Amino acid sequence: MIPVNKPKFFGNEKKYLLNCINTSWISSEGPYVTKFEDKLSSYLNRKYGVAVTSGTAALEVAVKALNLNQGDEIIIPSFSIISCLQAVTNAKCVPIFVDCNYRTFNIDIDKIKNKITKKTKAIIIAHIYGLAVDLEKILKVCKEKKIKVIEDAAEVIGLTYKDKKCGSFGDISILSFYANKHINTGEGGMILTNNKILMERCKKLRNLNFQNKKRFIHNDIGFNYRMTNLQAAIGLAQLENINKIIKIKRKIGRIYNTLLKDVKNIYLPIDKYDFSQNIYWVYPIIIKDNSNYTSKIIMKKLASKGIQCRPFFYPLHKQPALKKINNLYKNQIKLKNSEKLYIKGFYIPSGLALKYNEQKKVSEEIKKIFN
Repeated sequence: MIPVNKPKFFGNEKKYLLNCINTSWISSEGPYVTKFEDKLSSYLNRKYGVAVTSGTAALEVAVKALNLNQGDEIIIPSFSIISCLQAVTNAKCVPIFVDCNYRTFNIDIDKIKNKITKKTKAIIIAHIYGLAVDLEKILKVCKEKKIKVIEDAAEVIGLTYKDKKCGSFGDISILSFYANKHINTGEGGMILTNNKILMERCKKLRNLNFQNKKRFIHNDIGFNYRMTNLQAAIGLAQLENINKIIKIKRKIGRIYNTLLKDVKNIYLPIDKYDFSQNIYWVYPIIIKDNSNYTSKIIMKKLASKGIQCRPFFYPLHKQPALKKINNLYKNQIKLKNSEKLYIKGFYIPSGLALKYNEQKKVSEEIKKIFN
């Protein structure tokens, strides 16, 4: 089986992990946590970093740190992972869904304005599958209307938007270090901000909302979302090689572009815009309308050849879980791009450890199916 993702380690991961074990600093109190927070926030030109257990945890803490009221509206992309929806509903806020652009997968900026109401207090902007959202226009609108911005850069560590790193925009930004991300700690995430008050809230919330002086007296309910020293040690070692990681991911993407360029009936990912160059977190493929194939059929055919794939996101506005959330979501809407991409989209192996002969095999099997 050629796995959809296989991570790769380049440098000091073993050395730093052994240091954790030899010094007995394995919990969240260890020094690598602070080092990782400081180094990564500096890399992304942020003042503060708060390490947590996952990208999902980062979103939950970020939303709660904004101190929104029950019933406040938060605009989110429908084409994204369930974590975005979970962070909103767990805060007792109302999710307002926006469709995506069919070819970039990112939230359709032109459709956001019509979703803004007096109840709109925040927006989650997620960069999806390797290309940056065209942020300039929506950041301006949010500033004018005093809407808080959470930038979800979970999939695009190292990507830039107009020469400024993704993860450095908005009131708060979040990252993920799941095993398939550019920086991989197995599980893990981080919240980034330039706002000291938000940083302090996030640090308390990730740590069961312990108070500095009266430790076991809690003024609010927090989370046990502390990153361990072991995870941070791996993350720091990975960060030291981030430029090499980005170079490898882009090389994998461009090799696929060459190998698959003549395949009929599929759209390949966009390589670049004037404001963003694809970082190829994954290699997504869309089946064109003139083909009767669905992603489910293609993935089954490729699996029979030993090639693991993944489907695209199921649209958030159609998630069955919404039916269980009382009074938060009432509107039945249709967002055609998000719905269609789930049926027609899939992504193929593109992990850091992927070899050229494996890419060639994947490409040859895709050619056999479509040509």
